[in-house]
Amino acid sequence: MSLDDLTADVESAYADLDDDLTVSLDTQAKNELAVLNAALGPESTDDLVRRAVHLLFQSTADTGQLDMHLRQGYDVTYDEYLSGMTYEEMSGGIAPTKPDDKERRYQF
Repeated sequence: MSLDDLTADVESAYADLDDDLTVSLDTQAKNELAVLNAALGPESTDDLVRRAVHLLFQSTADTGQLDMHLRQGYDVTYDEYLSGMTYEEMSGGIAPTKPDDKERRYQF
């Protein structure tokens, strides 16, 4: 394979994006997706979009940006969201509010 082959594959993938995706993309995002499509050769463009979502989520979580946004919008962190309790509730500062004690019987 050569640079010309890559260019042809990117251009082909770029042209196909309008048919494959239901979201509108700006030129830069469309070009980047076409390069990834040509380089990685996924079964479909949807696979790349799914990977992109996973990578964005992981990157946002790893850098603390997810917790920052969750804290600003919801006053919780991702760990608190996963556990279903705030840090204060976990440390015994506030009793968790559960509508029914039967829901808690299987929790440790």
